[in-house]
Amino acid sequence: MSDCQTVHGFEDVWRPPARPRHVRPRAILSPRGADEGVRPRLARVAGRAPEVMVKVTGRTRDPGHLRTHMDYICRNGALEMEDRDGAILDSRAAVRELADDWSDFAMTDPRRRANTPVSLSLILSMPAETNPTIVRDAARAFAREVFADRFDYAFALHTDAPHPHVHIAVRTLGDDGERLNPKKADLEAWRQVFAQAMRDRGVEAEATPRRARGITRKAERTPLRKIRERHEAGLGEPARVQRAAYCEAARAAFGGEVARTPWETRLLERQARVRGLYLAQAQFLGRSPDTTDQALGARVEAFVRSMPQPDSRRLALARELRAANAVLGRERPDDGKERGR
Repeated sequence: MSDCQTVHGFEDVWRPPARPRHVRPRAILSPRGADEGVRPRLARVAGRAPEVMVKVTGRTRDPGHLRTHMDYICRNGALEMEDRDGAILDSRAAVRELADDWSDFAMTDPRRRANTPVSLSLILSMPAETNPTIVRDAARAFAREVFADRFDYAFALHTDAPHPHVHIAVRTLGDDGERLNPKKADLEAWRQVFAQAMRDRGVEAEATPRRARGITRKAERTPLRKIRERHEAGLGEPARVQRAAYCEAARAAFGGEVARTPWETRLLERQARVRGLYLAQAQFLGRSPDTTDQALGARVEAFVRSMPQPDSRRLALARELRAANAVLGRERPDDGKERGR
């Protein structure tokens, strides 16, 4: 099969949202699989291959905090952890010994300040029903490629949630004194590495920007989700940012503030460009004499047609408020009938 040609500008569809800095730190890797060709990746995207998640969840900044976090990862010794040498830490004492070693090493850094991180916390996750053993093996390969020659690490697989995920603790002071401080471009490259590691083990996986899948709203951040869940359970007040979002939505729903903001206008323009590029590429493939390309073009077109309507959080919440208000209006008893009884 010939190499897949692309329409002008198609590379913008999958371009990472973070712009690489002029001076790229060693922490940024060149994503593996970048040279595999457009066709396989386009087929995965059109087929809605599962998206990997690589997320920085926090940093520990003192020995006590590191110990507590390592206890959480290993569930106080109930779960095995594995270090970068492949050694299994099968007890709480062994995990705490590793944490103490990291803390002692961090204190030898003459540049250290009181709030300098001792470790970085990562979660690598896949959708539900993914084989947990494969997720763990892919996470091991990911950590070995990204950190092994420079930063110490340990990880453990968690299967107590629908999504199998691996917690990785990474010592932020490298073997040669380098400090680990990942930016958005690093995380994008790390997602590519983890996705390739999953594919190497027979699981179709991708790491595309949200906009490449037609998603225009950011996922809810974990702290805000926990506050919301506590509020919904009657255990606390909603977050200030959530209250502010509903106030903005109420003004759009009932106050006449329906004009798109400049940000919402740019959002729609970006989505129009992304979807237009997909459709142009689908038409390009459809004109190919290769029946495989023609079939791929049809799948890409169907993928674009099934994308969600581009939306902002403000307008989506406004629709929810209007719908809820309509339901309440239907449920209210007729005032005239009530007075006549």
